[in-house]
Amino acid sequence: MTIDDNTRAEGGSGPQDREAASAGQDVAATGLATQGEMAMVPLRERVKTADAFKFAGLVGLLVLVGVILFFLRPYFSNLFEPGGFSRVLADVREAGPAGVLVLFGLQVVTHIVVFVPGEATQFAAGMLYGPWLGALIILVCCIISSAFIFSLVRKLGAPFVQSIVPVKHLARFREFEKTNKLSIVVFVLFLIPGLPKDTFTYLVPLTDMRMRDFLLLSNTGRIPGIVVSTYAASGIMEGRIWESVAIFVVAAALAVVGLFHRDKIMDFLGKGR
Repeated sequence: MTIDDNTRAEGGSGPQDREAASAGQDVAATGLATQGEMAMVPLRERVKTADAFKFAGLVGLLVLVGVILFFLRPYFSNLFEPGGFSRVLADVREAGPAGVLVLFGLQVVTHIVVFVPGEATQFAAGMLYGPWLGALIILVCCIISSAFIFSLVRKLGAPFVQSIVPVKHLARFREFEKTNKLSIVVFVLFLIPGLPKDTFTYLVPLTDMRMRDFLLLSNTGRIPGIVVSTYAASGIMEGRIWESVAIFVVAAALAVVGLFHRDKIMDFLGKGR
């Protein structure tokens, strides 16, 4: 028996076996590379799909805002002319049910374009329809537009949101969710003036909170601010100027506090984890 025979008999490998093993390793390495390349294909496809959804969502929102502004243009074409504001209010009031649709369109725009303050439509509602009916109209508008944005974000996901609003608060919301504090946090954040409520409307759908719970908590939190705005605005129309001014000053002060201390507020809400 030769040395090669002894080696093979003892489980060793001769030159042919070593060549076969080397070839097997090359095949395995080739197979691994191929699998890696194949694994990258779905990832690239997912990225492309996310970008496509993000682009489609942005285009859709821009089209929606453009359509709304186009139909509202006749009401606001003379807004900045002398006496234009009074004429706009008169035109909307005389439009009857169509005037409510005008307010609804404006409210949708302020929800979609997060840097446009929604208080403007609240003031207009108070001037046009009084404190209580005006507040009810705005609340219904908020519920509908919030439901629309919530559903859209759930379908398009995080890439779409990142192109609309800053997502620095998203990690905080997920921390609240882990500690079962998300519900109370959402209510408090929508209750406090000056906080970016429309930004939160884009971020909360990325958590596991149900739309029904979000609509209930967020819009219940909005009610005091809406009523204050419509009441103060109606007071101007009814001649209660100083009362309305005092309300506006207090509301503005609270909004400034909320705006400049929002991070501290969120830190406070997150204590006790």
